[in-house]
Amino acid sequence: MNIKSEKFLNQYLKDTGSNKASKVAAWQFGVDPDILAHLVITGKKTATCSLYKLYALDGEALPEVGQLDVVLDSTDSPVAIIKNISVEIKKMNEVDESFAIAEGEGDCSYQYWWDEHVKFFSNIVKEYNETFTTDDLLVCEKFEVVYPK
Repeated sequence: MNIKSEKFLNQYLKDTGSNKASKVAAWQFGVDPDILAHLVITGKKTATCSLYKLYALDGEALPEVGQLDVVLDSTDSPVAIIKNISVEIKKMNEVDESFAIAEGEGDCSYQYWWDEHVKFFSNIVKEYNETFTTDDLLVCEKFEVVYPK
């Protein structure tokens, strides 16, 4: 987490009278972090998913319910803090339309979600010399913006 993110998180904790959260991450969404961050702060995007096997390949822990995340824009500046309200592991081909709509991207259709995620995951696994199939597991997170309100 960079200094700007730490200051942003500390201001949130001060404003809410909360203690330091046990697990906090800071990251950018997808291939267009500015657009996706805007969707988050406007309330259109309330879910995200990632490829399960990348957590093991990157040596990262899986997200948890209650976890706070600092959402960054393309310049690594914090724009919001989100809190996970649901984390589920499911095959891509088992993700339902309501989750795709909650991702808030494109025209919010299931077909758009499907096409873009197949393309995104197929490209990203190439960096690991891996392949992607729609039977691969996804980490499906639903969240709410907790800061700023």
